Amino acid sequence: MMRVIAGIHKGRQLKAVPGSNTRPTTDKVKESIFQIMGPFFQGGKALDLFAGSGSLGIEALSRGMDYCIFVDKHPKAIKTIYENISLLELDDQIEVFRADAYRALTAAAKRELSFNLIFLDPPYRKVSYKDLLEIISKEHLLTDDGIIYCEHEINDELPNEVPGLNLIKQAKYGGTIGVTIYQKV
Repeated sequence: MMRVIAGIHKGRQLKAVPGSNTRPTTDKVKESIFQIMGPFFQGGKALDLFAGSGSLGIEALSRGMDYCIFVDKHPKAIKTIYENISLLELDDQIEVFRADAYRALTAAAKRELSFNLIFLDPPYRKVSYKDLLEIISKEHLLTDDGIIYCEHEINDELPNEVPGLNLIKQAKYGGTIGVTIYQKV
């Protein structure tokens, strides 16, 4: 069972994407990473790029983000995001797109969007974090001091240096999950 950990929707249950293709971020990891990134936000925009159920973006909204764009390419994930958004009555604070992550980043750049917080939690071994981070930096998709959260397999080596970004935290949770957090410099 997934739930919102803190903020205005604390304790509310969230639906998971049916099937075994998504891997929800555990409550323990969510609690820990939000303590690092900022337990609560004073507004701002978030991008949940491989959104799955939308759990990370919803957590950010519950903790004070003003707006979140959710992106996933799988129809079951999109349906689940809409169900969770509807449950929490967050419709006026979101946009949802069924798209490939790279196309979504290009579209965000064309719209001249920038985000305070970007979540990258793709299916393991399916995308290049380095490529995604470089696109985000090159296209100026982060606000000043904006943060990128990357969840990955514990053995994945994410780059220590990405132009325009500073690696601020790496952590391991359990025997399988690695977290790397970057901030715009």
